[in-house]
Amino acid sequence: MLAERLKTLAPSSTLAVQAKAKALRAQGVDVISFGAGEPDFDTPERIKAAAVEAMRRGQTKYTEVGGIAELRAAVCAKFKRDQGLDYAPDEVLVSCGAKHTLYNMVVALLNPGDEMLVPSPFWVSYPEQARLVGGVPVPVETQERTGFDLDPDRVRAAVTPRTRVIILNSPNNPTGAVFSREALAAVARLAVERDLTLVSDECYEALTFEGRHVSVASLGPEVKARTLVINTCSKAYAMTGWRIGYCGGPRALVRAMTDVQSQVTSNPTSIAQWAAVEALSGPQDEVAKMAGEFDRRRHLIVGGLNALPGVACVMPKGAFYAFANVSGLFGRTWKGRETTTRLAGSLDVAAFLLEEARVAVVPGLDFGSDAHVRLSYATSDALIREGLARMDAAIRKLL
Repeated sequence: MLAERLKTLAPSSTLAVQAKAKALRAQGVDVISFGAGEPDFDTPERIKAAAVEAMRRGQTKYTEVGGIAELRAAVCAKFKRDQGLDYAPDEVLVSCGAKHTLYNMVVALLNPGDEMLVPSPFWVSYPEQARLVGGVPVPVETQERTGFDLDPDRVRAAVTPRTRVIILNSPNNPTGAVFSREALAAVARLAVERDLTLVSDECYEALTFEGRHVSVASLGPEVKARTLVINTCSKAYAMTGWRIGYCGGPRALVRAMTDVQSQVTSNPTSIAQWAAVEALSGPQDEVAKMAGEFDRRRHLIVGGLNALPGVACVMPKGAFYAFANVSGLFGRTWKGRETTTRLAGSLDVAAFLLEEARVAVVPGLDFGSDAHVRLSYATSDALIREGLARMDAAIRKLL
């Protein structure tokens, strides 16, 4: 008999879409996938070379639970260089990806019944991780007309005596929103006033296309003292498979998270840690080049989406996702191979596009908005154009 907590656990919809597309391709079906949440670039050679050198030096043993001293020093230097944030090595934890860092956080902070405010649309794992430890995720709506900017008034209205944590994700997955400095400052004041912990997921920081990335922890010492800043090597350095995430935050919280990690995974892979030292400390040219390419692609895909009948998409300001509003397709009828379906939500639209257009997108339902689907533009221009053309042809067949 499985544990009760698994009865409400939803599997990752993004990974499910990737698996479905991969399975169809294995059957010889030509599927274009906009599901992947990872760069289509290869890890830079200098980083791979650092991993090879680490193996040759025999750096293949257990390390300190929270990461080798060299990597924690590199993380401190990165925070100082990019956000002006001062952290000591014992205020830093390195984990097996940012998702692992986030899970360490919910275990360390949330008691059963404690509430965690999550601006919506949200990354699918935030609410599920809270539920796994008995916490209560509370979605806080953002508005499409503002580009999904953080809404401080709605955040304030959602606070109750059980509220413990506010998650902030900017640039945002799935919307690509970059939260305004004014909105972040207002929520930071609220956190100080109500003694709440801020968790700032900044995994897409390097992919900020409009304006400059603002870490909420940089808005004053009182704010920094209650903020956990989380980042990763996955997105900026195309290192998704290396599984290195890290955080900087209050010493007591980081120590508690390290204790949690010590009983679950111990240290991240030793070789990947040495690769991460090179990623964070070496030349950052590849990061800027990759960001420039994603910036160009976002205009390509958003322009194409807005040309589709019944589809609208606000311009994302960061990350590599387009969050397309497909509610204009609801109520229309799709004659499938075996059944006729009246499109009524994002699951229907995603199923329709996969079967009729051979295009994989992620339903917005699991992100908190059934009116949308998420498309990753971390793929080539040719595939973006072909995918959009297939979607256009399929949509025009709807009744």
